[in-house]
Amino acid sequence: MKPLLPADDVARYADVAVKVGLSLRKGDDLILLCQPAHREFAVAIVEAAYRAGAHAVDVIMNDPFVRAARLRSAPKETLGDLTPWQAARFRAAVTETTATLLIAGESEPGALAGVDPERIAKEQSGSLMKLPQVRRAMRQGRRRWGIVAWPVPAWAERVYPKLASEAAQRKLARDLLWFCRIGPDDPAGVDGLRRHLMALHRRAQEITRRNLRALELRGPGTELTVALHPDTVWAGGGGKNGFGIMQAPNLPTEETFTSPEASSTEGTFRCSRPLMFQGTLLEGLAGEFRGGRLVRLEAKREADRDFLAGFLHSIDGADRLGEVALVDSSSRIGQAGRIYYNTLLDENAAAHIAFGSGFSFTRRKKEGERGRRGVNRARAHLDVMIGTAELEATGIGARGRRVPLIRDGTWQV
Repeated sequence: MKPLLPADDVARYADVAVKVGLSLRKGDDLILLCQPAHREFAVAIVEAAYRAGAHAVDVIMNDPFVRAARLRSAPKETLGDLTPWQAARFRAAVTETTATLLIAGESEPGALAGVDPERIAKEQSGSLMKLPQVRRAMRQGRRRWGIVAWPVPAWAERVYPKLASEAAQRKLARDLLWFCRIGPDDPAGVDGLRRHLMALHRRAQEITRRNLRALELRGPGTELTVALHPDTVWAGGGGKNGFGIMQAPNLPTEETFTSPEASSTEGTFRCSRPLMFQGTLLEGLAGEFRGGRLVRLEAKREADRDFLAGFLHSIDGADRLGEVALVDSSSRIGQAGRIYYNTLLDENAAAHIAFGSGFSFTRRKKEGERGRRGVNRARAHLDVMIGTAELEATGIGARGRRVPLIRDGTWQV
């Protein structure tokens, strides 16, 4: 197959990930995680990294079927164990001069069909249990990482089922450029994206200044209330990590988000978009929180409900929230009016909540204070989309003052 995009467009997209997302500098090392079907873009990322002055690029190809074979066959007690070289790579990933980039785009949906969700949870969360110093560094933001997507046949064909496979991939590739503000009508270089990120950052600062103590989300099937810590900071558009280096980890991005108090969530939610999780499409998700914990979960298929519930309840704290994120109708992804069956895109098309780990940087820094301050520290993070055109988000101030955040699909801040 011919290249999906002209070489200049692919190079520009790779520069977005390397220069804007990671702020890769001369002498830095890059760990690139991808699947074999991502090869075209992986080549462009490697070239972009060396153009930026990278010292070395370490490419790790993860084949979904090879992973499935391990999950089915390995003794359960060994799942999550690390070889010495894997442990060394984890430790290197939380140093100032190393960045990690994941190329998203599920190439083999269904590869994990039939695999016990507890085995998946053990593999996903067990490795960090072995490395407490790495977990600590990650909580402190001492990690440079990013995610960017690339079209692969199975994914593109699901998004554009009426197009031939190659045409679907090209259409999805052009969507990604537009979402990242590097489409044909956007400014040259990466200036359009940088301006967009700054606008998100300014909105997050304004909401932070409101000193909200709670957030209400009301929409079809959703009546959620979450408490916000007095030291809550809202984020958006990226920012400085624990090393003081600017990064925008998720590209594209449209969200303004924070971490609620993990034990505070009350009410019901209904997902507005399906969730592609571990290669399985989960539809009709809905549930209820009481005292901060998920006490009821529904799905279109009973097997899907059991699969997700088994995963969440296998990881301590994964049945509590770690994030609430707001997105309005200005989102280019939302304006496309399409389900993308990919969390990186769908979570930036609509408001969402996330089970599991929260973000320590969503609390104001205080000298000598090390407590969790309500931030979930579960060893998993799973976003589910609840946003619709009817969703209303209202902040509650310290004295009960109600602050409209999103009304009629539009930011009021």
